[in-house]
Amino acid sequence: MALQKLLSEEQTFEILNILKKRFDQNKNRHPDMDWIKIEKKLTDNPSKLWSLYQMEISGGEPDVVNADENTNEYTFFDCSSESPKGRRSFCYDRQALDSRKENKPQNSAIDSASEMEIEILNEEQYRFLQTLGEFDLKTSSWIKTPAKIRSLGGALFCDRRYDTVFTYHNGASSYYAARAFRGCLVI
Repeated sequence: MALQKLLSEEQTFEILNILKKRFDQNKNRHPDMDWIKIEKKLTDNPSKLWSLYQMEISGGEPDVVNADENTNEYTFFDCSSESPKGRRSFCYDRQALDSRKENKPQNSAIDSASEMEIEILNEEQYRFLQTLGEFDLKTSSWIKTPAKIRSLGGALFCDRRYDTVFTYHNGASSYYAARAFRGCLVI
């Protein structure tokens, strides 16, 4: 059985304050949402709060971007203006990391997301994020790659240039100082 990942009382207070402040400063991302309901959901799910803390300390600046009234779920995305600094220079996944014989990156995007207990954004989610602001104007972010592309050695990433969101491909084992990944957490 895996150990449950929990925050200290001080860390819980810290992340809730950060999230509330960000929520208040970015109303356009979540019109008509009620912070009190979100905070209750967060405090009732300490392991999810731990994941949000991991997103925060790695530079993701998580914020709530969707509420599903039918399921009573809230979706958080990394909303940092550029790809999260603490997750840059990662290749795409473990297979790509293991395939490198030299100059291995520190980690892979998929492994890091798994360790944080979050999901990497897919292309649809990435494009939705871009409707909430302008992100990755100087950096890029790995996105979930379809199995067929991945089986051929490739992986996908996105960025925003010229007021347009682009989806590109690269070898999954490649890594760059300006590329990270953006995460998603549903609570």
